[in-house]
Amino acid sequence: MQRKTEKTLQFRKILGNLITKLRLDKTGLSGNKLANEYDIGNGNISRIQNGEVDCKFVTLWKISESLGLKFSEFAKLLEEELGEDFKLIDE
Repeated sequence: MQRKTEKTLQFRKILGNLITKLRLDKTGLSGNKLANEYDIGNGNISRIQNGEVDCKFVTLWKISESLGLKFSEFAKLLEEELGEDFKLIDE
């Protein structure tokens, strides 16, 4: 099992906050309703938003689609939120 570093925990928290913000701004749906409509586990979306778990790429892709974003748009927003310490996309 991989040890969770401070940077990993920071990434999870920022990712969860971004998903929550976008979900509320773009859909107005509760986490459970969004999860049900887009085939994402109810508990899974909650744990991701709370920064409790790492999530799979396919889950992030489903979440970005549920928010009406291309994954590349979602990744760019995430990178902006993460700041200088993180790089997701090479330029």
